[in-house]
Amino acid sequence: MIPGPVTRRQHAITESEPSGAQGLAMTERMTGAQALVRALEQVGVDTVFGIPGGTILPAYDPLFDSQRVRHILVRHEQGAGHAAEGYAQATGKVGVCMATSGPGATNLVTPIADAYMDSVPIVAITGQVTSGAIGTDAFQEADIGGITMPITKHNFLVTDPADIGRTIAEAFHIASTGRPGPVLVDIPKDVLQNEVDFVWPQPMQLPGYRPAIRPHAKQIREAARLLTSAKRPVLYVGGGVIKARAADELRALAELTGAPVVTTLMAKGALPDSHPLHMGMPGMHGSVGAVGALQQADLLVTLGARFDDRVTGRLDTFAPDAKVVHADIDPAEISKNRHADVPIVGDCRDVLTDLITAVRNEHAAGRKGDHEDWWRQLSVWRETYPLGYETPADGSLSPQYAIQRIGRIAGPDALYVAGVGQHQMWAAQFIGYERPGAFINSGGLGTMGFAVPAAMGVKQGRPDTTVWAIDGDGCFQMTNQELATCAIEGIPIKVAVINNGNLGMIRQWQTLFYNERYSNSDLQSRRIPDFVRLAEAYGCVGLRCDNAADVDATINKAMEINDVPVVVDFIVHQDAMVWPMVAAGTSNDDIKIARDLAPDWGSDD
Repeated sequence: MIPGPVTRRQHAITESEPSGAQGLAMTERMTGAQALVRALEQVGVDTVFGIPGGTILPAYDPLFDSQRVRHILVRHEQGAGHAAEGYAQATGKVGVCMATSGPGATNLVTPIADAYMDSVPIVAITGQVTSGAIGTDAFQEADIGGITMPITKHNFLVTDPADIGRTIAEAFHIASTGRPGPVLVDIPKDVLQNEVDFVWPQPMQLPGYRPAIRPHAKQIREAARLLTSAKRPVLYVGGGVIKARAADELRALAELTGAPVVTTLMAKGALPDSHPLHMGMPGMHGSVGAVGALQQADLLVTLGARFDDRVTGRLDTFAPDAKVVHADIDPAEISKNRHADVPIVGDCRDVLTDLITAVRNEHAAGRKGDHEDWWRQLSVWRETYPLGYETPADGSLSPQYAIQRIGRIAGPDALYVAGVGQHQMWAAQFIGYERPGAFINSGGLGTMGFAVPAAMGVKQGRPDTTVWAIDGDGCFQMTNQELATCAIEGIPIKVAVINNGNLGMIRQWQTLFYNERYSNSDLQSRRIPDFVRLAEAYGCVGLRCDNAADVDATINKAMEINDVPVVVDFIVHQDAMVWPMVAAGTSNDDIKIARDLAPDWGSDD
């Protein structure tokens, strides 16, 4: 094992002498490839998404014999990585993808980066050229360890087959503990071919890896004091609350304090959208109420969020009067973008549990916040500026309506996966999320093509749950080849293609900021390809809907088909826009609810 240098979110991991396996160890002579498969079985892997190639081929031979690990043969390595992400987010387990060296490994870079940005636990296993050929520019050689160093939580190059079992155990532990994230394990072909005495269980040698879980009691008490004394507090909730499985604790704290809650794109469902304390999603396309709450707050209790620029807008104008309590399991996030008056490093579930106790102690001492005036203002914003959309004057189908009806008909028990762009924002705005983890999308990296392969992974992990991929015609054409995988492997996802014939978000920006000069944003995808016939060619059912009157019937027909994937081509108005909007690089105070219309923050009328 050759650990690389520590980067922003990597932990210093050093080797030490074995501490001794716990329990009765089993020992068996086998190849490194067999040891790899055996180790995957021992850590509980049941699904691997991947494509074989020359350097990883030795691992595919014993994988053929495994009774515990199902390999799903994808059509592109990017699909394998996104499927592993979807599987991980749907199950809470570590997702696994596998590829060969060179282009196979580099095709995993995008999903690895996506997992890194969104804190998704995956392990990517890649083949590498033989040990003696490393550094010679051998056929299909790429320094995937160096390439992915900035976008992995840690990565390994295994140089001794005896290290394979331990490395897999360590990789899964690192990926799933602390702040979750991707780990890469690169194994040269000769290391897979050589024989080794495989031993399990394996002692992990990670003396430098000790994620901080428990928050500091003094910081918790100070946070509770601020929370009970604030006049305009807001619970600013990020994806870390969902990763920590802390939705129940979040709800308890919100109801105990009466503080409004905003949930980021990655935290949809952490508090039910229907809950009276929920103000909606903040940010560039957030609700006016949520954006206003953050801007006018005197205290932000930030839980598992990172003050992303898509939430803050121009950072120096964000929540100018607010003190900040910032709780995160990753100490690198604390005060990275916004200074924390009370920094708390710890798992969000533990933070919330302790904070509830501390707030109750404050209440018992007679210190309880009065938020009546605050809620009066919040209610004005919520009632005056609800999310909505205009029906196109020419009678064409509104994309918001189609997405809203999918949410209503499929219901809150379905899982929804979105690509990136306008359809992603509409899915966030117009589907009601009542439970954590119901909305899975690419937040930090904003990866077009995420939806179809991620939905495949979600459905593989949750086969008894309805899974809808909400995709755009631009995103869909990047990874729709995985429909073949879904059809062959019996993974019946449902895909709604919101087809406006354009790169929708690009067209919106060109309309607003580039004088309607539509340079290279017209896909002409209402003609080429024909998505219904494409779906049928892939062994799926293809449906089309181009008017509001047929939307419900089309969705219901798709819901009735559960033995093969379904693709619904929704032909929608090309000039529908996502509102509200905070233009990139501007202040949240400049939010627009339509092209030339802004809310009045100061109005109580």
